[in-house]
Amino acid sequence: MTSSTPIRTCLVTRREELEQILQLQAANLRDHVSPAQAAREGFVTVAHTLDVLERMHARTPSVIAKAGERLAGYALVMPVEARTFVPVLEPMFQLLEKLSWRGRPLREYQYYVMGQVCVAEEYRGQGVFDALYREHRASYGARFDFTVTEVATRNTRSMRAHARVGFEHIETYRDATDEWAVIVLGLRGGARE
Repeated sequence: MTSSTPIRTCLVTRREELEQILQLQAANLRDHVSPAQAAREGFVTVAHTLDVLERMHARTPSVIAKAGERLAGYALVMPVEARTFVPVLEPMFQLLEKLSWRGRPLREYQYYVMGQVCVAEEYRGQGVFDALYREHRASYGARFDFTVTEVATRNTRSMRAHARVGFEHIETYRDATDEWAVIVLGLRGGARE
């Protein structure tokens, strides 16, 4: 199904948009979709709360895609200083402290974690994912060198989509729940020298 309403991307500005993110997130959590749907359409892993999103967005607003007033997708921005807001992600942050990109430790760069990306089912296949990342570059390329995230390697749709928009693989690891690929997207067309 193709929407006739043009899709635009922007930064979150209202609490209602955060509430829409939580609704879309809940519908796409790994535990809320069938294994067949997860394999075909992808899934998200972490459930946030409105309080956590508000605290993250007070520091660095996330990117959303809208069709009129309807949320078509989101890509959460999680600044490093917000790492304590989602304790389940602490092992990821500890790993990031040990990794390098383009020959330099990640900690030497200005970066944020792309906390989660999700496109509403009726807007998939319409370029929303790519548009979200174009907005990341446009909104944050002057402030940050890159964004980093991890994707479950079995989430093949997400892995392909991230590679398509330019993410580079820097590490693979396994934890108690899954195997993860750590991937980086330069926001400035390259890192600061």
